[in-house]
Amino acid sequence: MMCGITGTPGTGKSTVADELARRGHRVVHISDVVQPYVLGKDPERDTQIIDTDRMVDEFVPFDGFVEGHFAHLLPCDRIVVLRLRPDKLAARLAARGYSPDKIGENRDAEALDVCLIETVEQYEPGEVFELDTTGMSPAGCADTIEQFYRGEIPASFGTIDWSAYAGVSP
Repeated sequence: MMCGITGTPGTGKSTVADELARRGHRVVHISDVVQPYVLGKDPERDTQIIDTDRMVDEFVPFDGFVEGHFAHLLPCDRIVVLRLRPDKLAARLAARGYSPDKIGENRDAEALDVCLIETVEQYEPGEVFELDTTGMSPAGCADTIEQFYRGEIPASFGTIDWSAYAGVSP
């Protein structure tokens, strides 16, 4: 069974996936396999342009976890959407050196549930788990994700509302 871990940049996907790998799970980071699908760069948005259709078509499912900003586009059996309170997200992205415009774009995407909405449009309700990582350790997040992966806790989403953070400067 393949479980995706998706979310806005900065929500903890890579850190949690690394914890799952330390626990012996097979983990594929999309950032490690995306290079053949890069079409160019969008300088206005400071991001790469990815041929996601081709990547999805060519991606071979496996048992374990696939992590990345667009893991929800892949043929996962279950999907976890990591969430982080937008003010915390903005601070984390600023510490990474993101530009103010990029911080605002990602903060607003998180506040408006963009990754969650895209995921819910792709998957059945019983396959989606939304996890608020605010204040949680990577180990705690990994524990919860493992429980969902094993079917020990049910799918759950739609309880986080950060819309009040949309458009608010850090």
